[in-house]
Amino acid sequence: MTGAEATPSFRLAYVPGVMPAKWVRIWQERLPDVPLDLLTVSAADAPDLLRRGDADAGLLRLPIDRTDLSVIPLYTETTVVVVPKDHVITAADEVRAEDLADEVVFHPLDDTLDWERLPGRPAIERPATTADAIELVAAGVGVLVVPQSLARLHHRRDLTYRPLTDVVQSRVGLSWPEDRTTDLVEDFIGIVRGRTVNSTRGRSPSSPEKPAQDQQKGRRSGGTTAQRRTADGKSTGRSTGRSTGRSAGKSTGKSTGGSSRKGASGGAQGGRRAKPRRRS
Repeated sequence: MTGAEATPSFRLAYVPGVMPAKWVRIWQERLPDVPLDLLTVSAADAPDLLRRGDADAGLLRLPIDRTDLSVIPLYTETTVVVVPKDHVITAADEVRAEDLADEVVFHPLDDTLDWERLPGRPAIERPATTADAIELVAAGVGVLVVPQSLARLHHRRDLTYRPLTDVVQSRVGLSWPEDRTTDLVEDFIGIVRGRTVNSTRGRSPSSPEKPAQDQQKGRRSGGTTAQRRTADGKSTGRSTGRSTGRSAGKSTGKSTGGSSRKGASGGAQGGRRAKPRRRS
């Protein structure tokens, strides 16, 4: 193969309403040499897009068909009801499903909430998209129940929303093809789960952890192995020299002095024993 190898990149798909900006920023800080490409995809098309390999991972709404896909749930969103600003519902801080009993509640075809029973009264026709349903709410025809992030995404000055309790909620998760859990996928999993750069479960190709840990251990224990050897050598040399000199001097002095005293004593005793006695 000739020429420079292609720079690896990471393709992240995400559904409307999900905001990946925070995770993208962390990715750029940790892996500045690996471009992250963002792909917007509808909630309905996201699973198949991942299965085809058109993205490395995706931020999508649960539940989904998990065939051939790995999924990590990330968070649950508040469900809200979108209404005109002058609607009677705006007088309350939050709304219960029973408060919508007399309202026409739109159920768009791209709805991501897993309803068992939709609150309120159904519209004659289902809007094709959430955006179409928003237009109908603005016209005063009915109300719309969506995850809060979608209400913010389709914000209009003439509309507002209130939290809706005791109804189904939307969950957001990270998904990827289960047979393609690459190193870059592992890196992104670590980011969305809040792992630090030095996490033992994370991967940090740009800054290996083991050498850094060895250096830290070396500092705590007095230096690296080479430094400790040098320090030990100097310490050994100093202590050996000092102890040898001191012990040699002390032992020499003691032994010499002792020998002299013994020698002198021995000589004197020898002299006394050799002295002749006088005869009377």
